Amino acid sequence: MLIKMTRRGTVTLPKDVRKGLDEEALFDVVRRGDGVIELRPRITIDASQAWFWTERWQKMEREADEAIARGDYKTFDTGEEFLAELEEIHRRKVEGGS
Repeated sequence: MLIKMTRRGTVTLPKDVRKGLDEEALFDVVRRGDGVIELRPRITIDASQAWFWTERWQKMEREADEAIARGDYKTFDTGEEFLAELEEIHRRKVEGGS
């Protein structure tokens, strides 16, 4: 496939290349040492969801996945049972226990 760049540096990507991309997709442009120019679609994250992708949160997600894989979790039949467990954990922590 041959694509022409205009005098102003504009390049139009053919429709089949754009397939599956957002109409206003962003790209990182990388010029490699061998002269090849790469356009890499940048995945943008909705600002209201950015917290989920922080390193801290991703670390906690990995820890949770590992705990689940080990079977290190507890289930509750009701919300009240869950809240009672949290209160008990808090009470022990405040009293200096484990």
